Order: sequence, then C-alpha cells, then structure tokens
Amino acid sequence: MGTQSTSPVSISNAIEHKAYARVGLLGNPSDVYYGRTISFTFGNFWASVQLQPSDELVIKPHPTHDLVQFRSLDHLINRLNNGGYYGGVRLLMAICKVFYNYCKENKIDICGKNFTLSYDTNIPRQTGLAGSSAIVCAALSCLLDFYEVRHLIKVEVRPNLVLAAEQELGIVAGLQDRVAQVYGGLVYMDFSKEYMDAFGHGIYTPMDISLLPPLYLIYVENPSDSGKVHSTVRQRWLNGDKFIISSMLEVANVAKEGRPALLEKDHSKLAKLMDCNFDLRRSMFGDDALGDLNIKMVEVARKVGAASKFTGSGGAVIAFCPDGPSQVKLLEDECQKAGFIVVPVEVVSSCLNANELQTLKKLVC
Repeated sequence: MGTQSTSPVSISNAIEHKAYARVGLLGNPSDVYYGRTISFTFGNFWASVQLQPSDELVIKPHPTHDLVQFRSLDHLINRLNNGGYYGGVRLLMAICKVFYNYCKENKIDICGKNFTLSYDTNIPRQTGLAGSSAIVCAALSCLLDFYEVRHLIKVEVRPNLVLAAEQELGIVAGLQDRVAQVYGGLVYMDFSKEYMDAFGHGIYTPMDISLLPPLYLIYVENPSDSGKVHSTVRQRWLNGDKFIISSMLEVANVAKEGRPALLEKDHSKLAKLMDCNFDLRRSMFGDDALGDLNIKMVEVARKVGAASKFTGSGGAVIAFCPDGPSQVKLLEDECQKAGFIVVPVEVVSSCLNANELQTLKKLVC
C-alpha cells in the first residue's frame, strides 16, 4: 500500500500539495441524495498545486491543459476533442474566490500577502476519478498553509469549500469526492438529511486502508463524457419518483452494509455489494445514459467472475478478483483484448495530521 505525506513540500519558500484520484467503492451516487458512501484515494494518479510567494497574485496556465497557441486548426480541434475546452486555471481562480469569501465571512485574517499558483495533473480526463476536485483540493491545502489558517477552517467544512468552487463554474457534483480527497485514505460517509440540514456537512469516518483487498482499475484513454450520467435521475428524484427514491435508498444501504463487510474482511459480501451497486445504478440511469463503453468495462470484468462497478459517474471501473492472482491474469487478458487499460490500485493513507484526526474522533463521539 502507498503512503501519503501529511506535510507540504518546501522548495525555496514554495508550498506544494498533492490530492489523489478517488474511487467511489460503495454507495455512489447516493451522496447527492442524502445517502451513504465508502470511498478511497489512490496514488496511481494525482493533481499537484504549487504556491510561491510573489509580489503580484498570478495564476499560471498549464503548458498542456491550458493551451491557447496551436500549430494548426487540426491541432486545436484535436486538443478540444481530447481535453475539452477548460483547463485548471478556472478551478484555481474559483477556489481563491471561495476561500477569500469564507475567510471574510468568518473574520479570518488573510490580508497582506500575494502568491503565484501553478498546477499539474496526471489524472485521466472523463474517467470518473475526480480530476477537477483534486486540483481544487490541492490548491485549498496550499492556501490554508500559506495564510496559516489550517487550524481555523475545520476539516469537515473543507469539502464544502472545494464543492462550492466547482459549483461556481457550473460543475454538477456532490460532496463524496471532495471528502475523500480532503481526508485521504478510506472514508465512510453518512449524508443523512437531518445531519446535513443541521450542520451543513455529513458524518465522515476514516477507516484503515488495510481493510481493503487488492483492487484493480480499468479505464480507457479517451472515454465519453461522464457528465451525461446524472441527467434525468436527479430531476426524477426531485419530482418524487418513487422508483428513484427507493433505489437510492438501496444504493445507500449498499454502503451501510459494506462497512461491516470491510471491518470483518468479508470479501465475498464485498464482491456482491459492488455488483449490486452497479446493477442498481444501471436500473436507474439506463444503458443509454451509462454508455456502451462504460458498460463493456463492467461486463469484461464480470466475464472472468470479478466484481465490478464504476469508480464514479463512468469512464473507469473498479474491479475485485476474489479468486486471487489467477483471476487477475484472466482479467488482464480480457482487458487487453478489449483495448482497456488495467492497473493494480495503490491505496494511499489518510492525509490528515494528528491534531485533525483527534478533532474528528471527538466529533464522532
């Protein structure tokens, strides 16, 4: 299992933080519907943000992801087809705005210092691995340390700030990804309406990453846009559709049942819950919304008897091979035939420091 640094990297007064890709293991997408989820971060992919003190405030465009100069019209169109219209500059600007407003509203002094922000990321686009929120989360960590206000902004509030920055840009999302990336490691999340209404956030419980069995990520280089997945289900839920409401409750219960399954290392139960989670999502969203390629990734894993489900909204799949190495080899062979990439997942541990973890224990108690 991988490890994660809990302190910023110092490079000539620079502050640098990483935020890792996220897998929604169980319960997704019930986080947007007052449900429960279990998610974890993993070290195969990450976003990093560096903050350097400077005379003026500068947001540096990335040389690849924020490209505005092209060799030709073909080059421009190819870039848009593969990377979309937006890079990370807008994300950095949005979290600066949200952070500033939060500090102002809560009388937290952040005056008198400027900085230059830059970022890099290797999280594949449109894979449901929370690439956008990773950039925002890493930037927030840099701002907390630069202004020395980490102790003044509670851990459980930080995912709300990350989400608010993305919502500034019209990104439709829930808290699950941001909680996973702010906390790091394996986290059980309860978004019950009563608690959310009372406190503005859910109950987030870190779990030991050693409870996870070996898992495998399946993805493709250029997947379809995962944003379409949310389209009609959200509106049907808001309209009181009984099937969607009852199905979301079932999805939330998958995470509720998954917690004791992980604690007891009941891997047979875990496999069944992963499959159940995907089947429930499929029944709600329908194959047209999920997309043929996404469904095929799940089916390739199931063909060799592996449990599988989306990591997020589609674009990548997390698979578990309960029969061990021989089954993993079968999975690798089938993925190669289908043109899919498969890699073992390197789970990272919690990124919270000792004081933050102690505060959380008091909160849960």
